[in-house]
Amino acid sequence: LPDPSDPMLLASVTLTGPLGDEDDPAALYPAVRTRHTSRYPFAETEIPVSVRTALVDAADQEHVSLSFASGWHLQSVLDLVREGEARNLTDAGAAADLDRFTRRADDTRPATEGVPEYAFGPRRRIGKAPMRDFAGGKSIPGRPTADFETSPHLALLSTSRDRPVDWLRTGQAVERVLLRATLEGLAASFVTQALEWHDLRWPLRDPMAGMAYVQMVLRL
Repeated sequence: LPDPSDPMLLASVTLTGPLGDEDDPAALYPAVRTRHTSRYPFAETEIPVSVRTALVDAADQEHVSLSFASGWHLQSVLDLVREGEARNLTDAGAAADLDRFTRRADDTRPATEGVPEYAFGPRRRIGKAPMRDFAGGKSIPGRPTADFETSPHLALLSTSRDRPVDWLRTGQAVERVLLRATLEGLAASFVTQALEWHDLRWPLRDPMAGMAYVQMVLRL
């Protein structure tokens, strides 16, 4: 954000010498082509401590805190996400947004626009994994159902302040975390329902931590 008069200019880049070993992102490159979002059930296998540490370190390189929700905090986050999802299904503006960024099988828009129907994933039959229903509650012929996680792994990326630079750093941290997660054999999806409602975003935070603003929630 080098020019205060131009908030859309995110960065100016100058080629210099090689990066030091600790800063060189080359190790993440193999994951660029293979990383993708999954809207299917995940295994409930415990994520090894070494992998959790690697993800925390990846976010920390971009000055963002990553923490795994657990216990009462996990339940609170799940409740807030469900509230956000319920609002999205009943709010006219949210429903219109959903129609714009998804495409049904009979959609006449160019095929490059919107999340296609085949990528919606199955409907949740049981489980507590916070899955967005890209069908907006509408029935899709032939769409399967599936059992999702009862205790999902949710990672929260947070910052101590809520400025444009914090949003930018979070975007960079999400990139690093998702690429590292891919290399570690993890699947991932975004959990943004509660973040889309101003009054639900604030209580997402863990009050025992020093990070006041949750910027992104990932399901791993």
